[in-house]
Amino acid sequence: MPTRFRDRKEAGQTLAHRLEQYAGRSDVIVLALPRGGVPVAAEVARALGAPLDVFLVRKLGVPGQEELAMGAIAENGIRVLNEDVFPCIAVSPAALEAVTARERHELERRSHLYRGGRSLVDVRGRTVILVDDGLATGTTMQAAVAALRELEPAAIVVAVPVASSAACSLFTDRYADVSCVCLHTPEPFEAVGLWYEDFNQTTDDEVRALLVTQRR
Repeated sequence: MPTRFRDRKEAGQTLAHRLEQYAGRSDVIVLALPRGGVPVAAEVARALGAPLDVFLVRKLGVPGQEELAMGAIAENGIRVLNEDVFPCIAVSPAALEAVTARERHELERRSHLYRGGRSLVDVRGRTVILVDDGLATGTTMQAAVAALRELEPAAIVVAVPVASSAACSLFTDRYADVSCVCLHTPEPFEAVGLWYEDFNQTTDDEVRALLVTQRR
């Protein structure tokens, strides 16, 4: 059984070692899924000498069971639904649209907060390393990948410290054009937070500070 990471910073440093082949390349950019993915991605970007930005994606939680993802939406409007969940839940089309609208509003809020009006960096023709602190179902990361494809990067690399084997297989088996780096796929998996000693929520202020520091 793998040892737990001390915190997201250590996880990012460890992940960076597996991504050394991308170090020093001018075409590489690291994009983090906020909020928890940002401290991980900051260490990766620092080690690789690559620019860092956020890519905004929000989980669509089942009403009353918000931790259960029925889908996810990305900042350019791409929505991915978790078809495995819908047979097990009773969610009307109207309820789905209401959750989507709420999370779209949150994406707009975070875009203004984190970027201050700055647009997402142009990823066309570049290699994008897409980082989060872990994958449970992989639905949110699927939305990010689908949305990024619309922006025409040269390559997408999904990189996480820990993931369920099922989530990892989503990318290794279903996406021929996406590379996937998962340091650990423990079984039973249960939850991302169990594989960190410190899994305190990352705050908006921490996200902004990490982005400003890396830009400097």
